[in-house]
Amino acid sequence: MYLVSLGAGVLVGVIYSVLQVRSPAPPLIALIGLLGMLFGEQVIPVSRALVDRPGFLQMGTRPAQADRTAHHPDGGSGHDDRSAPPTK
Repeated sequence: MYLVSLGAGVLVGVIYSVLQVRSPAPPLIALIGLLGMLFGEQVIPVSRALVDRPGFLQMGTRPAQADRTAHHPDGGSGHDDRSAPPTK
């Protein structure tokens, strides 16, 4: 765990150097960085929760034909045939 922390610190130090931000960072920049870290920690858990939801991978894979052939509760076939004369 210590080596991971050291590696993250080195990476942040390199990013600070590239962005020409002095270290320690000014308070506002440091707080925004901490906020970014908090959001970053949540990316993987939230993504996993979304992917693990039932039906997530099947979204949008339903054939278009199923919409046109579905039977509606009112007894209709689901077709929207505007050229047919209205029925009473």
